[in-house]
Amino acid sequence: MGRTYLVEEGIGQYLTELSTKVKPYVTGLLIGQCSPQRDYVIRAVRTPPKEQQQEESLGPAKLASLDEEWITTHASQVSRMLPGGLLVLGVFMIATPELAKDGQNALRKLIFSVEKSLSKRRLWKPAEEEVSDRAALQICSATKKVVCRTYDVQDPKSSAKPADWKYQSALTASWVALGCTVNVNIHIPLLATSPNHDLEKNTKNGLNRWSKQIEDSVFLINGQVKDDDTELLEGQKKFRGNTQPSTQFSDVKVLTQLCQGASARSTATVQVCSGSINLRGAVKCRAYIHSNKPKVKEAIQALKRDIINTLSDRCEILFEDLILNEGPQKKNFGREYHVLPQRLFVPVAGSSVMLSDYKFGDEAAGEIQERFVEMLDQPVQAEDMHMAEDIST
Repeated sequence: MGRTYLVEEGIGQYLTELSTKVKPYVTGLLIGQCSPQRDYVIRAVRTPPKEQQQEESLGPAKLASLDEEWITTHASQVSRMLPGGLLVLGVFMIATPELAKDGQNALRKLIFSVEKSLSKRRLWKPAEEEVSDRAALQICSATKKVVCRTYDVQDPKSSAKPADWKYQSALTASWVALGCTVNVNIHIPLLATSPNHDLEKNTKNGLNRWSKQIEDSVFLINGQVKDDDTELLEGQKKFRGNTQPSTQFSDVKVLTQLCQGASARSTATVQVCSGSINLRGAVKCRAYIHSNKPKVKEAIQALKRDIINTLSDRCEILFEDLILNEGPQKKNFGREYHVLPQRLFVPVAGSSVMLSDYKFGDEAAGEIQERFVEMLDQPVQAEDMHMAEDIST
């Protein structure tokens, strides 16, 4: 029995519109949430066109010319804009009938490339029972026929399994949102032996240690500790007949352990350091979870991942910005302060879910709006951008 994908109705219209503009083929990403019973697709986003593609499209159409690196880079950029609970669930391709035969092979290759690229950046490990199937959606631009298959990304030899693709209106109307503010104060020593002060590598190592602390933290949902396997919405009233997006919001407190328990032995290590990195500030985190009897552990896992992702993504963005503006050869290692980009949230039309992005202090609203159009094919009004935080360093 294959997986079932419940798909936001508006995606059908979006894919139909794309299929009328196909110049032999178009690819893109599917964004949503996995759950043990079924998966939810809340957005489809086409791959942004490359400037030189216009000239290339004059030659005969071939899927061999698919730019895998461009598509995986797009997936990495998009994954930074997803709050906890959402991920890149798969890829789609709309192609002319002549290319349909090779379409499935191309999609399979893309699914594994995208997953490899995304898993490289993660500071958390997938849980054993986690769903590892990803969707490959193929649509014929002439007949509009839809074929959905899945591949298990944990198994490199995985073969295609059929899957159901079902449209549903107001899919996320009553999803649950969880939010928390985490105060960060991370001290990362720079070893004297580390070559050339590799700041990025050291920062990642320090964040790795910190992420394990987050994994071991206690999470209070609306002031209560709840058992992992209880239903998140247990004891809450359900509002029937309301298809307007109406998020049920849960406030979460994160309690990190101050030290190891008395039973755990630890050995101290003395290392010679030549400096240190300090990350300080308060980060706003958010996760969304489906409303089909979600378990507490699903919700907490989604929020934990958002906490870990939001900090590591910001550090990555800062280092990219430093390399762009100062070049990789910078050798001045005096005391420096850098402001990490602030988080902002933007609503998804017709949904209770919000997407996220990061803004440096000197970035104009227009630059963020351009990024949403390029990365998520979504126009955003400046007044819809909600800054979530004060400045962190």
